Amino acid sequence: MVDSTLRNRPICCKRNRSRLSFANLACCCSRNWQNTAAPSKRRRECSFSLRRDLGMLESSIRAGGKLLLFGNGGSAADAQHIAAELMIRYKADRVAISAVALTTDTSTLTACGNDLGFDALFERQIEGLGRVGDVAVGISTSGTSANVLRGLRRAKMMGLRTAGLSGGTGGEMRPVCDALIVVPHR
Repeated sequence: MVDSTLRNRPICCKRNRSRLSFANLACCCSRNWQNTAAPSKRRRECSFSLRRDLGMLESSIRAGGKLLLFGNGGSAADAQHIAAELMIRYKADRVAISAVALTTDTSTLTACGNDLGFDALFERQIEGLGRVGDVAVGISTSGTSANVLRGLRRAKMMGLRTAGLSGGTGGEMRPVCDALIVVPHR
């Protein structure tokens, strides 16, 4: 069932009715990015990419989809933090945004690791929880985490949109992500 409160109106702050959307979040991030020491051409490219990629997430949410976030180690913590901010609140009260971190169910994590292997961890959860209209969001600082890549590939095979957060060059995530935000570093 599609939540009509998300489909037909902006995601708003109850107190001051300012629009809170992925697009506005992208603009906020872009403004902060402008203050970094990165070359201006790279800043412009990243800002455009961020707005476009967050727009894909927003359109999925507004159509009744959910975000499935996953990663390993610090990226798992990032997935959990992002999901919590979207479900509960980010800076202001607003309607909940459907997001689930696939890194929190210890029974599922340990059963999969034991029975199918750690590389199948996210792939199996995407298979069970993912539906067309959802977005699978893989997070990998190297872009080469086998279980993250397998999760993204399974999502693509099932018709989900795929997004990634990575560092460096993006590693092996580019071919399996509809949207990929890469934070360049040396």
